[in-house]
Amino acid sequence: MRSLKLNHRKEVKPIKTPKVKAGGMKKSRNRIPNEVLKEIFPQKIKRSLGSERVYNQLKQMILSGKLKKGKRLYREKIAQDFDVSYTAVSEAFSRLKKDGLVIVKHTVGSFVA
Repeated sequence: MRSLKLNHRKEVKPIKTPKVKAGGMKKSRNRIPNEVLKEIFPQKIKRSLGSERVYNQLKQMILSGKLKKGKRLYREKIAQDFDVSYTAVSEAFSRLKKDGLVIVKHTVGSFVA
């Protein structure tokens, strides 16, 4: 008796890729409508809250006289004291420099004007 060999090949189907919008985002059926998001989050969250807080506090301290003219400001210490990033302190210093309250000397440091 002869055994018959059966062809065990499976039919290969092409993989379907999801259609992508021109913006690069896949359309989601579970997306939350913008109206609902606006109700939950009525205002946009500011990304630079840390630098804003540092700026306002340092400005107040300089104008009130708590920080004297010529006092050196250490970015690392201020970042640690305010629990913000070094970048947030740098942004605050840039604004204080524009206001004429801080002098920034490259490779030397930052000082109260």
